[in-house]
Amino acid sequence: MPELTGLLLLTIILALLFDFSNGWHDCANAVATVVSTRVLSPLSAVMMAGVLNIAGAFFSTAVAKMIGGGIVHADAITNQVVAAAMAGAIIWNLCTLMLGLPTSSSHALIGGLVGSAAAHGGWDVVQFKGLRSVLEAMILSPLFGFAMGFLIMVAVSWACFRVPRGIATRLFSRLQLFSAGFMAFSHGANDAQKVMGVITLALVASGQLTSNEVPTWVIVACALAMGAGTMVGGWRIIRTLGMKIAKLEPVHGFAAETAAATVLLFTAHIGLPVSTTHTITSSILGVGSTKRLSAVRWGLTTKILYAWIFTIPGAGLLGVLVYLLLASVT
Repeated sequence: MPELTGLLLLTIILALLFDFSNGWHDCANAVATVVSTRVLSPLSAVMMAGVLNIAGAFFSTAVAKMIGGGIVHADAITNQVVAAAMAGAIIWNLCTLMLGLPTSSSHALIGGLVGSAAAHGGWDVVQFKGLRSVLEAMILSPLFGFAMGFLIMVAVSWACFRVPRGIATRLFSRLQLFSAGFMAFSHGANDAQKVMGVITLALVASGQLTSNEVPTWVIVACALAMGAGTMVGGWRIIRTLGMKIAKLEPVHGFAAETAAATVLLFTAHIGLPVSTTHTITSSILGVGSTKRLSAVRWGLTTKILYAWIFTIPGAGLLGVLVYLLLASVT
């Protein structure tokens, strides 16, 4: 492990705090449906999700390398920039958590990083090709999540058309344990990697590393921080996702979780930093839409959509403000 002192130590602490807030904020992504359908108690659900988040963090580092070198030019970044990015993202997460809005922690992190980097070195520091990939994924991952949720729910409905309702409910209550676990694992595989990439970026900026290869201790620290945050549970967002968007039964929870987890695991494998929040929310919308369009509370969904749109620029602005504050006192 490298020597961690001064601003580098502060940056890593802020990054791990963000990872904790990510798990806390995004806990609903893994457990909202399994709690709302009463398959698991809230405490059991968050404990299971926390453990599987930790396991998922060891799945791949492809997304971490993308964040560490594909969004901003590493050689133009300082620890002050990374610290400001983390602080901006944490503030955005806490604000949306208090409002109960399921926004993307990944996009908050990316927005904070782009904002603080641009404040430090101008727009030349930003790699617009990598940022474009993120924005494309912001549009495509909800579409894929919606389509997968819709198709899986239709397929399940056809397959179980003649199965008595009571038997189907018991069957999918058991299957939802596996789908919720799959979702929690996928969340860890995708989201924990973003902070791994940021810490690696800080280590490169301070001269402690010469490449964006993620050290083992960074993987372990990020996995534990996210798992701990998940075990705390973001209950307001759990209620929004699990109870307010659409009325869910175990079969719907199974379909939504399976759809979202499949999309997330694939994108984590190829290194595309998509939003777990966008994916699971759109999967729930897709599943809910198989009943009838009016089964989805579109008024609330519109508010969530606005929050998604403003996450990157909002967190980016906070990143700029924190960077200017740090620059004025150091």
